[in-house]
Amino acid sequence: MTPLEELQSLADPAKAEGMEAYHKVARPYLGLSVPQIEELTDRWRAELTLDDRLALADSLWQTNIHEARIAAAKLLTQARIRPDDEAWRLIVSWVPQFDAWAIADHVSIAGQKRLVAEPSRLDTVETWLASPHMWTRRAALVMTLPWTKQNFPKPQDLAIRARVLGWCATLAPDRDWFIQKAIAWWVRDLSKHDPAAARGFLDAYGADLKSFARKEAAQYLTD
Repeated sequence: MTPLEELQSLADPAKAEGMEAYHKVARPYLGLSVPQIEELTDRWRAELTLDDRLALADSLWQTNIHEARIAAAKLLTQARIRPDDEAWRLIVSWVPQFDAWAIADHVSIAGQKRLVAEPSRLDTVETWLASPHMWTRRAALVMTLPWTKQNFPKPQDLAIRARVLGWCATLAPDRDWFIQKAIAWWVRDLSKHDPAAARGFLDAYGADLKSFARKEAAQYLTD
């Protein structure tokens, strides 16, 4: 069987119907769980050359099937990919097609690995802030989440952290729920490792956030 046929062979029509109702996006669904997809993609990654893996990811994405798009992202979710320019190019090409949080988040996790591997790519990500496409703006924050999590950041990491906090400030007046949620997510995760920076952001820009986002961002901060 082809990889797509392997996915399709596991289809559960009853679950697929529920998934379409949950994700609220009209596209084909197979009704597979993420662990089912990962069991296949783990094997495919081990069996395929990098070029074949990139080609498979591209072809799975183009099907527009929910689980196939998640599988495409999983095929590129790996810390070490060498060379990785084509993997990054594919990820960037998918961003304008985001239309639902689950696919966007799985691709963004793949994107996080490529940004950590080559932080100069943040110059591309920064351009997404001006996109009229909400999911592209959101991806700029979700893909940079690794810089909220370091306990011992290097000077260049601190500079990136400050840079992305600037992006959060730029997006703070954006009233879209998903953007507000992404800002809250970024600042909340940062507060676990750098409470002073998180508190400083909220002191300066918290008034620009919706109340739910401001509360979530401050969840782990103590007065």
